[in-house]
Amino acid sequence: MDLLGGNLRKAYFKYLATGIGAALIFSVYSIVDCIMVGQYQGPDGSSALAIVMPIWTSVLSMGILTGTGGAVLMAKLRGENKKREGDEYFTVSTVLCALLTVFVWLAVLIFPSQLLRFFGASDNILPHALAYIKWLKYFIPLFTFGQLIAPFIRNDNAPSKAMLAVISGGVFNIIGDYVLVFVCDMGIEGAGLATSLGQMLTIGILCTHFFSKKCTLRFAKVSNVFKKAFDIIKIGFPVFIVDIAVGITVLIFNNRIMHYLDEDALAVYGVIVNINYFVQCVAYGIGQAAQPVLSVNYGAMQYDRVKKASRYAWITAAVAGVVFLTVAEIMPMQLLRIFMKTTPQVEQIAPDILRTYCICYLIVPLNILSTYYLQAIMKAGASLIVSLLRSVILSSILLFAIPAIAGKDSLWYVMNIVEAITFAVMIIIAAVYEKRLFSKSGGKVPEVRALESKESDA
Repeated sequence: MDLLGGNLRKAYFKYLATGIGAALIFSVYSIVDCIMVGQYQGPDGSSALAIVMPIWTSVLSMGILTGTGGAVLMAKLRGENKKREGDEYFTVSTVLCALLTVFVWLAVLIFPSQLLRFFGASDNILPHALAYIKWLKYFIPLFTFGQLIAPFIRNDNAPSKAMLAVISGGVFNIIGDYVLVFVCDMGIEGAGLATSLGQMLTIGILCTHFFSKKCTLRFAKVSNVFKKAFDIIKIGFPVFIVDIAVGITVLIFNNRIMHYLDEDALAVYGVIVNINYFVQCVAYGIGQAAQPVLSVNYGAMQYDRVKKASRYAWITAAVAGVVFLTVAEIMPMQLLRIFMKTTPQVEQIAPDILRTYCICYLIVPLNILSTYYLQAIMKAGASLIVSLLRSVILSSILLFAIPAIAGKDSLWYVMNIVEAITFAVMIIIAAVYEKRLFSKSGGKVPEVRALESKESDA
């Protein structure tokens, strides 16, 4: 697909379909596990998955850091007709991902109980959490490299291949979860095994791209290795922060819940974690759909097309936020019962918790999209500010401060405040760069530079 001269709307929505499709199916790994485990083992199973979530996000974020950063730079260089330099970034990203994976993998293999205790596991929850990662810990490299490879394949004009791989793994995971959890009576351990086998299938399909005649990804001899590694980390770090901070926030939430409340509240939060993951995956899909279009056109100085593509993305994210908020407010108990076999104690506290917490879904997609947008136009510093503010600084401070001041029930309002403050800052930053892009395009669409007829963009 011609991202520089073709129909911009068609290009964006093709990438949107495949990006959201892949992101949603990938969220199946976590969501289906939560549903099967919650139905099989009740609140204790949901609590155990909340404890494991920081490990899960740490593993995935290694691939996101290197894959997103390298793919953005490669796309920009291809827009500048510098394919060879783009291949160097692909090479460095792969090596960097391998090195980072080793550290995470060894930590989980050697210190599983210690990590889970640190993440908030009680004596009652720890055995369930250990059972879930019994098989999963051996497959960690497959998850990091899946996150690495997918964005490069999307940027190599094969978004459908990336979506097919994730869909296939997700479908296998759904079937495998049911068979291993219920039919084989393996419980939470079976959910971890099914997830691992599903990722094996995903990686296998992704790797077929490298044997395709359409594949233009190549390993290349690299000059200035450390500079390129730094460039990759600098560009990928904001999105990495978004993902790793999910684990940090869950870690703090787990500990604050056990400090102020009880395991029933932790079980409800285990459901919220998976709903959050679904919401964020949709936002990731919107950002990943916009990124190739934005990066390539920004590299080619087609600023008018950058502005148009960004408009499509912002509108998509806003609509998604309205949908998520509406569903969460209207049917909190229906959502809860999908994810777990409830108890009277859980049913008593869950509706108010869900309705309060989920207000933030209105603006979560917009805040996440902003990091992809700023990355794509090479504003890594601004993207990092938004990511750190939302995902680390505000959440870490307010999760301790607000309940201490306003009481234990105020814990569920914290993320609404975090997202609202981030949104205000993001609006200011995004407006500044939008104005600059508009001035670069002369305040109008340059007909020659855009290479796009009025009919093709109608």
